[in-house]
Amino acid sequence: MTRHIRFSRVHNFRDLGGYAADAGLTVRWGRLYRSDSLAKLQGADWDRFLALGVRTVIDLRYPWEIAARGRIPESDGLGYHNLSIEHRPYDQEALGADVEPGRYLADRFGEVAHDGTAEIRRALEVVAEGDAPAVFHCASGKDRTGLLAALILSLLGVSEEDVVADFALTELATAGLVADWSARNEGRAPRWPGYGRAPGEVMRLFLADLTASYGSVRGYTADRLGVDDELVTLLRKQLLEDRDGTL
Repeated sequence: MTRHIRFSRVHNFRDLGGYAADAGLTVRWGRLYRSDSLAKLQGADWDRFLALGVRTVIDLRYPWEIAARGRIPESDGLGYHNLSIEHRPYDQEALGADVEPGRYLADRFGEVAHDGTAEIRRALEVVAEGDAPAVFHCASGKDRTGLLAALILSLLGVSEEDVVADFALTELATAGLVADWSARNEGRAPRWPGYGRAPGEVMRLFLADLTASYGSVRGYTADRLGVDDELVTLLRKQLLEDRDGTL
């Protein structure tokens, strides 16, 4: 199956299925997606999205971002949750060319993991409680979305190597994300060369930081988020299957 789902205006929409998990299981295809802003869906893109059968949307952006740039269109049977996991806004475009993405973004991810506990936990609950396909997204589908994807995949028993690789797949969407920014800013290019980039080093550093502080991603979700074994079990039940495709 194809991980990337092509849209004309949404650049970073992809299926989180297919990754090998522990205990001989694999992440189910067609159950959980990650994306950049779904406010851009219209026309044929909207029809293609509806065909996926998604019934739950988790929007990780700030309310002011939604007010400025819109949200996914309303549709019968489509549940919408705005869970703004980032509490300390920062402007990537304003960064200087000397700022390396790896350590800088890993530190911002650490802030989100520290500040956004209630929203991150609720996002995990929404995913675990749903019995139909779901998608979560932010603006570029890179940082906030990448953090949540890493936590979910890790709780499912996906290897760190695959978690990092999934994060870095945003690099395939960088050109489209930069083009979107330029279109909103009179054709200018972003000042920061790292804008729209997702080098794997960011995720490796972030996961190493969580491990240093909490022992593991599971330790973080237990100690910081208060996620118990029941929630993890439900998440795994919803998203994992035997590698031969049976539940």
